[in-house]
Amino acid sequence: MNTITLIQPDDWHAHLRDGLALQRTVPDLAKQFSRAICMPNLVPPVKTVEEAEAYRERIMAHVPEGVNFDPRMVLYFTDQTSPEEVKKIKASAHVNAIKLYPAGATTNSDNGVSDIRKVYAVIEQLEEQQVPLLLHGEVTHNHVDIFDREKRFLDEVLSPLLQQFPNLKLVLEHITTSEAAQFVLEQGRNVAATITPQHLLFNRNDMLVGGVKPHFYCLPILKRQTHQQTLLEVATSGNPKFFLGTDSAPHSKNAKENACGCAGCYSAPTAIELYAQAFDQVGRIDRLEGFASFFGADFYGLPRNTNTITLVNEEQIIPTSLDYLDGEQIIPLYAGKTIQWRKV
Repeated sequence: MNTITLIQPDDWHAHLRDGLALQRTVPDLAKQFSRAICMPNLVPPVKTVEEAEAYRERIMAHVPEGVNFDPRMVLYFTDQTSPEEVKKIKASAHVNAIKLYPAGATTNSDNGVSDIRKVYAVIEQLEEQQVPLLLHGEVTHNHVDIFDREKRFLDEVLSPLLQQFPNLKLVLEHITTSEAAQFVLEQGRNVAATITPQHLLFNRNDMLVGGVKPHFYCLPILKRQTHQQTLLEVATSGNPKFFLGTDSAPHSKNAKENACGCAGCYSAPTAIELYAQAFDQVGRIDRLEGFASFFGADFYGLPRNTNTITLVNEEQIIPTSLDYLDGEQIIPLYAGKTIQWRKV
């Protein structure tokens, strides 16, 4: 297959940051995707519908002329979130969900939920209103091995949560393990998952063999090849419970190549081509459109896009670096490497 035309995809998990960073991140994402779920872990975090609407205006100010881009907003779940805020989400034109970060799980998550049992009153309202709960699915106890944190979350947090709230609409974000894939498969239609390009294309050997490669470091961390293979199987299966979420997360080169480097991979500029690469490697590029363009919109109850994009089977070298902030650089995912698809 030399060309493929898709309904324009959406990104159901992306980090744009704020302020000067938007000059870089918004055009990169808007040229790829029609819509994006914009993560709320700013400093300070986006905790109310009013704050989300204001953040959306700041994003829209950086959308390139002639590009149609619809940021979909999310609130940051804290121990102090009110059940009344859920009703405001339901009534909002632009806010679609609430995001739960276990406190300390990832970048700017210090204000996250300290114990999920403390916020059951809010979750009850989420279930009643059918507002999606988006989950960073890792426990954060220091004694738990970083490679086991997703599985422990399934067993210790998510299973009890769904027993208590069986009709809760829930997205397990950026899944990384066979256990998470199997868990989602075993649940009802109200439970779905997003998968990133890095977890489809790479595993922990890519990050660690031959020296530590900080630009592959993300959370949840890359896992064994066996987990990567399972993720490829479910992503390319045509099952609507799995859909595209890049978790594209910008950090400057200095912040990544550091004694305590930041977690996150910046995939936004070539995200759909990276997914095409992954699907093509297993001979299932014909399944890409459902994963990228249909299943997420269907889960969120939004109309499918109608405009299209075209990918050509043509080598493309990903840039070694991109301009970011005041004279700094950002290193995109798979920088300097050749991939086999290009968006035209």
